[in-house]
Amino acid sequence: MKEVSRISIHLQLLGLLFAVNGFLLHCQAWPARYTFVVEDTPYTRLCSTKNILTVNGQFPGPTLYVHKGHTISVEVINRGSRNITLHWHGVAQPRNPWSDGPDYITQCPIQPGAKFTQKIIFSTEEGTLWWHAHSEWDRATVHGAIIIYPSKKSKYPFPKPHAEIPIILGEWWKEDIGKLYTRTIQTGGDPNISDAYLINGQPGDLYPCSKSDTFKVTVDYGKTYLLRLINSAVQEILFFAIANHKVTVVGTDASYTKPFTTDYVTISPGQTMDLLLHANQSPNHYYMAATAYVGGAVPYDNTTTRALLQYTNRGTKGNYTPSSIPLLPNLPAHNDTNASVHFSGSLRSLADKNHPIDVPLKITNHLFFTVSVNTFACPNNSCAGPNGTRLAASVNNISFVNPSIDILQAYYYHVNGAFGTRFPKTPPLLFNFTAQDLPLYLQTPKRGTEVKVLEYDATVELVFQGTNLVAGDDHPMHLHGFSFYVVGMGLGNFDKDKDPLTYNLVDPPLRNTIAVPVNGWTTIRFKADNPGVWFMHCHLDRHMSWGMDMTFIVKNGKDPKAHILPPPPDMPPC
Repeated sequence: MKEVSRISIHLQLLGLLFAVNGFLLHCQAWPARYTFVVEDTPYTRLCSTKNILTVNGQFPGPTLYVHKGHTISVEVINRGSRNITLHWHGVAQPRNPWSDGPDYITQCPIQPGAKFTQKIIFSTEEGTLWWHAHSEWDRATVHGAIIIYPSKKSKYPFPKPHAEIPIILGEWWKEDIGKLYTRTIQTGGDPNISDAYLINGQPGDLYPCSKSDTFKVTVDYGKTYLLRLINSAVQEILFFAIANHKVTVVGTDASYTKPFTTDYVTISPGQTMDLLLHANQSPNHYYMAATAYVGGAVPYDNTTTRALLQYTNRGTKGNYTPSSIPLLPNLPAHNDTNASVHFSGSLRSLADKNHPIDVPLKITNHLFFTVSVNTFACPNNSCAGPNGTRLAASVNNISFVNPSIDILQAYYYHVNGAFGTRFPKTPPLLFNFTAQDLPLYLQTPKRGTEVKVLEYDATVELVFQGTNLVAGDDHPMHLHGFSFYVVGMGLGNFDKDKDPLTYNLVDPPLRNTIAVPVNGWTTIRFKADNPGVWFMHCHLDRHMSWGMDMTFIVKNGKDPKAHILPPPPDMPPC
């Protein structure tokens, strides 16, 4: 019988009473009881103080620890003045879309003064995931790690590390993130770039007023450490590296990989990496650092966040004197698309007898989705996008519009008119997607709330094709409810005759978020064996808010055990 933990989360917003002016998080792990508190907390970073929404007064928020196959219960109490939802990123939630969290997709927001109990069902995931707000851009400060240990009868497929260290990469703005979101939506332009990147909530000593606010990792010479790396940044893919040290990737998105040793890591918002760090260099102080990777010609925060890796004297012959200036790692250039694609393309599933994989080989549903940045016209060219337009985004030329009632409840209770079922399996227009000069009429998408319906147990191959409309960019696409196999990736236009010949169908990595390279393509495969309503979107929040989203509905199977679970009694109303 699975162990069940119960966690009560009361969210509270810092100062503004966001959706949670006291989101208390009461956590009860059976039979132990835990209390998490989410509250309005003043924070000082980069010479300024502001109120942010936190959990337990912590930024980043508390880490959840579970074992593979466990289930936890999370009661969310909203004592704030704004709506909120929470998403458990990468948790498949078998048959239980009710607790997935994206607002207006699987639930209506938790309104101020209301509460909602979410049941989080862990199944095949093992490794590192994370949780975060899934309403507007509140995940900038409302997020934390999820560590999923092997089942108690199993163990890691690598030597047990001396210690484990969560490393959460983030983004920081001096202004309130809610105001930034509102202004971006109202003006129709690009959001202001962030003022800093963060490592475990600290910008590091390269930023003004932050010399003392540098995260530090202490290691013993000769020992091995497991770094659980998470990219919680709102708008940027990041490069990460440690001076003079290589890391060995052993897991991605809560799935084990063949050990892959590298000088640097490329990690998209939403992704996680399990990295083994061997403390085998001369005892000293070294910087670990992260900076943006941006393949397109778009504004970005051109700064670098740093943390310190410092050796102890234990395990060395005598004391040592650290360098006055710690060594810096060599990070790829900000626009090094080849470095980004090379890293992602080097990952392979472990695929051994204890960790088998099941890549769909006979495909029943072939899908081809273009992902694009777009524009809408504004009266008198009054918006802040290119030439007075409003920036938008789309999948297959449809810019997603939130319905007035969440899609899951509308589907489950047969409410007509909330959404359509005509999401196209291919784009409505075929053109040279990555050409330098494209006709302006292609930039304007349609608005709509369309879903793609899949039969239970359908096998899906989905090709994401990036386009150069308005401005080519990378797009880290995240699918809720499923992990998927990344079987192919390349630059330029996808060639349906040649590119499938290069697919990896033997040991492709299993991911829940994958970056479609700028003006390139990525192919994924998955089996639609999880009935429910499942969101898919770009994890760059500006693109998601502009409409680079769509929704799958996976129908019930014939067996009652292949049906959506009944809804909880306290689903939030719209």
